[in-house]
Amino acid sequence: MELISNLERISEHKTREYAFTQADFERIKNLIYKRAGISLSSSKQNMVYSRLARRLRANGFNNFQDYLNFLEKGNPAEWEAFTNALTTNLTAFFREQHHFPILEKHIEKRKNQNKIQLWCSASSTGEEPYSMAMAMVEVFKSFTPPVHILATDLDTSVLAKAQLGIYPLDKLEKIPKEKLRQFFLKGKGAQSGSARVRPELRNMITFRQLNLLDESWPIRGPFDAIFCRNVMIYFDKPTQYKILKKFVPLLAPDGLLFAGHSESFQHASDLFKLREKTVYELVNKQR
Repeated sequence: MELISNLERISEHKTREYAFTQADFERIKNLIYKRAGISLSSSKQNMVYSRLARRLRANGFNNFQDYLNFLEKGNPAEWEAFTNALTTNLTAFFREQHHFPILEKHIEKRKNQNKIQLWCSASSTGEEPYSMAMAMVEVFKSFTPPVHILATDLDTSVLAKAQLGIYPLDKLEKIPKEKLRQFFLKGKGAQSGSARVRPELRNMITFRQLNLLDESWPIRGPFDAIFCRNVMIYFDKPTQYKILKKFVPLLAPDGLLFAGHSESFQHASDLFKLREKTVYELVNKQR
C-alpha cells in the first residue's frame, strides 16, 4: 500500500503544472494559520496545491515562491482570494437536523421578547442561516417574526452567493416538498434549474464578512443563540478557546451555543457546559 501511495505521489508531481515543495507547503501553512487560524494537516497538500495553482495562473506567476512573496507584500485583494481559496465551505439546508427542534423549543419560550437575535458565525453560502430563518417562521407562524439573524463568514465569495439566495434544485432535494413550496420560489426559463428563497427570509438576515480571529468583533449582543458549527475543527485548541471566550459576553445568560457533530468544547469547561447533544450553555449565567 505504501509503495503504491508513493508511486501515485511521484506520478502526480510529474503532471503538476508548478513545482510544489514541502517548504512551499509549510510557508502556506504558516500564512493561513496567522491569517485565519486554520491548521492544515499534511494530508491537505494536494488540496492546497490544486486551489492555489489557480491563483498562480490568475496572477501570472510561474512558481509558488514568487506568488507567496507577492502575497506577503500585503496585496489586500490577493490576501482575500488566498484565504477564500483555502476555506472549506461544506454546508446544507437543515444540516445536523436535530439542532432545529432544539432551537425552535428554545425560542418558543422567549416569544414574549421584543426582539430575538441569532448569530450564524460561519454562514458559508447561506444554507444554515436560511434554515434558521425557516425555523423562526415555524415558531412564530409568521413570515415577519421579530427575529434578526446575523450571518457572518470569512469568505467573501460565499457571502455573495448567500446574499443572492439562489440554489440549484439538486441542493434542495432533501428538503420536504411542503417546505419547498412554503419557502422557495422556483425559477422559470433560464432559471428553471434553480430556486430562490422567499424575500421574507432574506429580510430577516444581515450578511457580513467577519474573521473570527480578529482581536475585536464589531458585533453587539446579546444573542439568544449562536451557531458555530463545523468551523472549530479547523482551529487548534488554544484558538478555539480564544474564540469561545469571546462568545461568552455576546450570548444571553440563558442562550445556547450550537456546535458541529464532531466538535467538543470540553477544553473550555470553565466557559461552557453541555446541555444536549452538541448544544452548550454558559457555565456562569450571572452578569
